[in-house]
Amino acid sequence: MHCPFCKHDQTQVIDSRTSEDGTTIRRRRRCLKCEKRFTTYERVELSMPSIIKRGGGRCEYDQKKLRSSMMLALRKRPVSRERVDEAINRIEQKMLALGEREVRSDRLGELVMEELRGLDKVAYVRFASVYRNFEDVQKFADMAREV
Repeated sequence: MHCPFCKHDQTQVIDSRTSEDGTTIRRRRRCLKCEKRFTTYERVELSMPSIIKRGGGRCEYDQKKLRSSMMLALRKRPVSRERVDEAINRIEQKMLALGEREVRSDRLGELVMEELRGLDKVAYVRFASVYRNFEDVQKFADMAREV
């Protein structure tokens, strides 16, 4: 593992922890040259299903896009990065468990809303308001009351 700061190729593992669901190993490392510390994550790489967009187009699943949309909803909310990582892992596990080569974007959106609802109610309302594209204030208010 190369140090992200000085690019030295010798690092030492200080601590290793397995995630609650057992799918990820988090490792704290220390560079033997510059002494800086950093975290790496180790997980099994599986072939994720393609995403079928609302208009019928298809694209590859992109974890960065999923993370950025969740982080936008969670902006300025007290949710740790570890909890977001765990939520993303659960979403990916559910998508893989479907056993499909393609997943509709609306199904992925529902999985994201499920996770956000458990992480932070405000983030859930933010995401749902954009995702469901409310055109009526009353429908938005009804959804907010559900939470």
